[in-house]
Amino acid sequence: MAGTVNGPDGKPHCAWCQAAPEFFEYHDQEWGYPVREDQRLFEKLCLESFQSGLSWRTILAKRENFRKAFKGFEINEVAAFDDADVTRLLQDAGIIRHRGKIEAVINNARRAQELIAAEGSLAAYVWRYEAEMPPAPQTASTSPESVAMSKDLKKRGWKFVGPTTVFAFMQAMGLVNDHATGCVMREKAARLRRDFTKPV
Repeated sequence: MAGTVNGPDGKPHCAWCQAAPEFFEYHDQEWGYPVREDQRLFEKLCLESFQSGLSWRTILAKRENFRKAFKGFEINEVAAFDDADVTRLLQDAGIIRHRGKIEAVINNARRAQELIAAEGSLAAYVWRYEAEMPPAPQTASTSPESVAMSKDLKKRGWKFVGPTTVFAFMQAMGLVNDHATGCVMREKAARLRRDFTKPV
């Protein structure tokens, strides 16, 4: 995650933005800002699982298609999907037609229902894994927190939630401020995280 690149506005942005023009808007508007809504958290976990082995650009380009196909990632609706829905999704050219990942999203919605029943909310659960001492921006693809969360989710029956997938989720959802030093959005992310009340 080291380094910056000047964006269309002439200001320094995280260097990964240069991989695709649409990344600048995603980076500036969403990436790294704290999220507490269960539906958005669930959606991001699902999209990160679909990204496994692919580029985020591919997933971002299809994000609206994914939202339509998976009923906005409303947990209870996705948990009710059946074999007919799997067949429907496998025929949907607007998304990634990978049976294992599609079935994992449905499975994970059911596991999310269980987790919410046990822990109060998905948000309360994931924010327990925020680092107590947030590290400086790093080049690693995992963290001790993502390893721990991944291990626990797998123990609870979740699928396609490896440590790298979970760390990408944590970066995007603001559980760690991984904007590069010097990035124009790093201080905004830090401010939003300071003002954020962790769900309990």
